[in-house]
Order: sequence, then structure tokens, then C-alpha cells
Amino acid sequence: MPRAQGLPLYLSAMFLITAMSACVRAVSGEVPLGQIIFWRSAVALVPILAYMAARGELPAALRTSQPRLHVTRNLLGGLSMALSFLSLAYLPVATAQALAYLAPILTLVLAALVGREQIGGRVVGAMALAVAGLAAMIGGALTAPGQGALIGIAAGLGFATTQAVVRVHVRAMTRSEKPSTIAFYFAVTGTAIGLASLPFGWSTPDLPALALLAGAGLLGGMAHVAATEAVARSPVSRLAPLEYTGLIWALGFDILAFGEMPAPAALGGAVLIVLAVLILAIRSGAKAPG
Repeated sequence: MPRAQGLPLYLSAMFLITAMSACVRAVSGEVPLGQIIFWRSAVALVPILAYMAARGELPAALRTSQPRLHVTRNLLGGLSMALSFLSLAYLPVATAQALAYLAPILTLVLAALVGREQIGGRVVGAMALAVAGLAAMIGGALTAPGQGALIGIAAGLGFATTQAVVRVHVRAMTRSEKPSTIAFYFAVTGTAIGLASLPFGWSTPDLPALALLAGAGLLGGMAHVAATEAVARSPVSRLAPLEYTGLIWALGFDILAFGEMPAPAALGGAVLIVLAVLILAIRSGAKAPG
């Protein structure tokens, strides 16, 4: 298939994942975190299983030779998802999205520490930009009206950190496991984690909230399928810069769906973080981080 086919697929994946985040933010005030995780994971199994069936991977893709690696990845991924959703409960979608972009930088740091990869001056410069952007976002949170902005930023930082660990872990897993197998067992684990929160109290959402919960799961599962197909059609290094179109979609959702605009300091910090990661993504002759 032509390599160019991967570009619209990856753009679609970025829109889908941002739309999923918007759905999560919309229900965060009325549905407990564990219940959101359950719906996001359980409903995502529908497009993931349909994709596996369409590729003729069932039932072979359900078998794994690395159950311990899946357990570790899924527990870390569950924590990462919870922190992501917590940040969306307190922050605009665009601000939470910008914090998530710290994950590729942290992935490089972890790769250097764990895999002893060398970090050059370009990476150090990008890290300095990212730190400046984060400082601007925290400064904006300290002066912004409302409660919980600092909680949201702390959760966003936690998400970026755990996501960096997950990326390094998944990179090692793909040597022996199919991406669809990894996604399937993560969705199963997320469903179990969310269901385990039932004794702590679930709400009874109305029909619009149910639609948003189901939408979050479907959008998340479809985003995985689109991203997987995009990577199969185009080099990762060409796709990586498109990841940051998610910030444009996020700003659109904030303005049109929630009627809010990030504070100038937060928006400036987001731009610095995106610039930092773009410096890494477009560096000559290297794969994009993450």
C-alpha cells in the first residue's frame, strides 16, 4: 500500500484520541473515575476485537508467551489511564494534552538511563524548553481562578511519567507480542480495574452521560486501530510530527464544547512543550521519540 495512506489515518487517530479525552472531561463531574475507566476499557474491546477478527488474528492473537510482561504493562497502563482522566477532570483538554506531550521526552531520558542511549545537545535543549513550558503552565495554574488546577497538573505530570515507562516497556514487548494482543489485554485489565471500583460507589448516569461513556470507549478503540494501521503504512518518523495536531483538536473542543480557553500562561507553556517535542521528532535521521 502507498506510504502516504498512513498520514490521514494517523491524523484520524489523533482526532479520535482527543475526542475521547473530551468525552472523559464531559462526564468527569458526574461519574466516578473507576466507572469511567470501566466504560473506556470495556467498550474499546468491541473495535479491537473486530479489528483482530478482520485481520484473521483470532484466536491466535489471544495467546501470549509473556504473561508477566502483560501484567506489568497493564498495571502501569491502568495507573497511567487513571492519572490521565484525573488531569482531564481539573484541566482544559488542551492543557492536559500538552502535559501528555512530555512523555516522549521522558521516554528518551528513561532510554538513556535504562538502555544507556546517549543524550546529545539537541535533547538537552529540548528538555530545557519543556521545563520552561511546564513552569509557565504551573505559574498559570497558580493564578487561574477555580480549584484543582494544581491537582490536574500533578496528575498530568504523573501521567506523562508513567506513560514514558509504559512506552519503554511496550517497545520491548513488541519483539514477541502483536500490538493487537497488547491492546486487547490492556483493555481487559482496564475493565477489571474499573469493575473493582464498583463497591466504592458508582453513579447512575443519564442517557447523555451513558452516550459519552460509550463514546469514550469506542473512540479509544478506534484510535488504536487507526494508529496501528497508520504505522503499518508509513514510517514512524514521518507520522510523529502529526501527533501534535492533537493540541489543535483539543483547543477546538475546549472552545466549542466547553466554552473555555486556557490561560495565556498555560497556552504559552503548551506551545513551548510542543516545540520541545517537535525538535526531537524532526531531528535528522532518527526515529521520533515514543
